[in-house]
Amino acid sequence: MVADTCNPSTSGGQACRALMDEIEHDITKARQKKTKVGSFRINPDGTQERRKIPLAQSEAFLTDLLQKVCERMNDYKLEEDPVTKERTFKRFAPRKGDKIYQEFKQLYFYSDAYRPLKFACETIIEEYEDEIFSLIAQETHYLADKLCSEKSDLCETSANHTEL
Repeated sequence: MVADTCNPSTSGGQACRALMDEIEHDITKARQKKTKVGSFRINPDGTQERRKIPLAQSEAFLTDLLQKVCERMNDYKLEEDPVTKERTFKRFAPRKGDKIYQEFKQLYFYSDAYRPLKFACETIIEEYEDEIFSLIAQETHYLADKLCSEKSDLCETSANHTEL
């Protein structure tokens, strides 16, 4: 994995990281599922051209995912590192399907702190939607590194390559 730094004074790089983390999570879950795609036309012999593809490669799935993913930015909170004083957004909420999720959703959290993150997320999707689709179609590993550092320059890539 490429080590990089996202500018803590802007939420763009952090939003990119959070966005791609959410997308990667959903795609990983969807990879095990298949969906039927093809034409609804009926051929003269009475058959239809339909085939099964991984759900994660379905245009309808990806479009729906990109329309809803920024709503999850309220599952992140702003944290400050006590040593470096660097402020970053970190996910604090469990994901749907986690054991504690049902109990957690009974609690209500509201904060304006995530609003810039949500806005930045929506802006990134508007600006880089084609690149996101392309990276997913190529089944690229380390989506966050590819989009946030290489495609958009929202984060700086360091010369050091480190494994986490």
